[in-house]
Amino acid sequence: MRKGTGVSTNPRQTVISRLLLAASRRRSVRIGVAIGTVAVLAVLAYAVLQGAGKNDQAVPTATVIRGPLTISVIESGNVSNREQAIIKNEVEGMTTILSIVPEGTNVKKGDLLVELDSSQLVDQRVQQQITVMNAEAAYIRARESLAVTKSQNDSDIAKAELTSKFAQQDLTKYMEGEHPRDVQKAEADITIAKEELQRADDKVNWSEQLAADGYITRTELEADKLAKKKAQIDLDLAQGALQLLNQYTHQRNLDQLKSDQEQAAMALERTKRKAAADLVQAEAELKAKESEYSRQKDKLEKLNQQIAKCRLTAPVDGMVVYATTGKPNFRGSTEPIEEGRQVREREEIIYLPTTAEMTAEVKVHEASLRKVRAGMPVRLTVDALPGKVFWGKVSKIGLLPDAQAVWMNPDLKVYNTQIEIEGDAGELRPGMSCRAEIVVEQYADCLYVPVQSVVRVGGKPVVYVRSSKTALPREVEVGLDNGRMMHIVGGLKDGESVLLAPPLAPSAIRDESGPQVPTGLPEPGHGQQTATSMPAGEPTSRPAFDMSKLRTMSSEERRQFFENLPAEQREQLRAMMRTQGGTRGGQGEPAAPGGQGRSRRRADPSGSGND
Repeated sequence: MRKGTGVSTNPRQTVISRLLLAASRRRSVRIGVAIGTVAVLAVLAYAVLQGAGKNDQAVPTATVIRGPLTISVIESGNVSNREQAIIKNEVEGMTTILSIVPEGTNVKKGDLLVELDSSQLVDQRVQQQITVMNAEAAYIRARESLAVTKSQNDSDIAKAELTSKFAQQDLTKYMEGEHPRDVQKAEADITIAKEELQRADDKVNWSEQLAADGYITRTELEADKLAKKKAQIDLDLAQGALQLLNQYTHQRNLDQLKSDQEQAAMALERTKRKAAADLVQAEAELKAKESEYSRQKDKLEKLNQQIAKCRLTAPVDGMVVYATTGKPNFRGSTEPIEEGRQVREREEIIYLPTTAEMTAEVKVHEASLRKVRAGMPVRLTVDALPGKVFWGKVSKIGLLPDAQAVWMNPDLKVYNTQIEIEGDAGELRPGMSCRAEIVVEQYADCLYVPVQSVVRVGGKPVVYVRSSKTALPREVEVGLDNGRMMHIVGGLKDGESVLLAPPLAPSAIRDESGPQVPTGLPEPGHGQQTATSMPAGEPTSRPAFDMSKLRTMSSEERRQFFENLPAEQREQLRAMMRTQGGTRGGQGEPAAPGGQGRSRRRADPSGSGND
């Protein structure tokens, strides 16, 4: 602190003090601006209410007119040839344009139009040719393997069948031949042994008599007795052999031969099954190799076709028109057709008109779709040919909305409509912008009023007829409108005066103490000057807007209210909504009715998109 003063010498404290003082001043300024704005609005509202009471002619009116009226739908579009050959890219994936014939060139059938880059396809074809040769070799190997398998199967089956046959024959031979022979031989051996034993016994008896008489020696007698014993042993052996044959050898041989027969039969069955399995496997492998070979050949053929499709030739005589010229892209993101540009599969590149007849394609909004029918006359004007009028007729109306328009704006529904242009169209060129007026109805003498004079009350059309100082609602019968005037079928007379901007509520407007409107709502057309409502130069009064009532309106009521507002009052309302905070997202712009506005487009209170 300096001596004798209360001022701080600290620089930091000095800066803080200045910042606090500046913030206080800004706060005071904001409060003052807010108070001033409220005061101005209050004075404005008071002036409007006072002016409304003094001027009983402030409500704009229009006179019912009798005269000719044309009901039409006006849309913009593009001109193209009615019949044309479309040259498309049929190469898969993305391909680069190497060369293309200049636009506007007259070509003959067979002339080269576009050459696409085929270098990658050529490399793929070389690799594919190698793959095809390998697949062919595998197919031939599988085919020969199948032949070998069939031959081997036949050999194995024949061998197994022969083994089974031999086994059966061995069993039959044993049962019918060998076994009976062995039994017969054993029985014959027994018989012979018995005979030998009987002879030996007789010989011993004779030898004993001779030995007793002294005719033979005792040694000879003993020899005869030994022969008898040997004959007895031979008989016992022969009987034992027969018994062994019947009890053991026969059964063993029979079981062995039966087993051999069964094993041979099962071996034959196994051989047949194995042969069938090997054959099926070989055939399946052959089919697989054949399919693979065929598939690889098809891929090679496809590559050859793709390479051939890289050269696009003219199918008919005609003048070259690039697709980007003949059919503009509404997204504006399509690159022009030129050398070096990449094109996708099925993309249109060139149009070749086959006839001189022209057609126009326009997009009819769904609100006008009920008016348009096939065969209706159309009046066309072309931007490039000022003063020139062409006539045609509606030839086709799309059944479904245009998908591209729906993708760009889901709330927009338009239908592609084709118009056949009649007469001499030699001056027209594909891609020209045109304006088509579809004539729906024409009346030589009828009553009509501005479309904004007609409102719907309870689903019925109503106009407010001005009589003296009172405007009373009257139900009318209406026809079609052309966007500006509405055909009045019944309910009005020529020369009557109707409100140009009737109130939203179904009530009468009386001018006894100034125009009266529904409580809290501004009169939409208040302050608008027309030839039948206010003299030129007379000042208009400004409406007093009740924002609370405006916010409680339905989307349809708010839309009708804003559509009937003049541009000046619309700007006033927009400024008032900014001041009172009636903004969308705090960005200072009034919200569109129903909250359907888009962030890319500046919001308009009327929802029409016009500031």
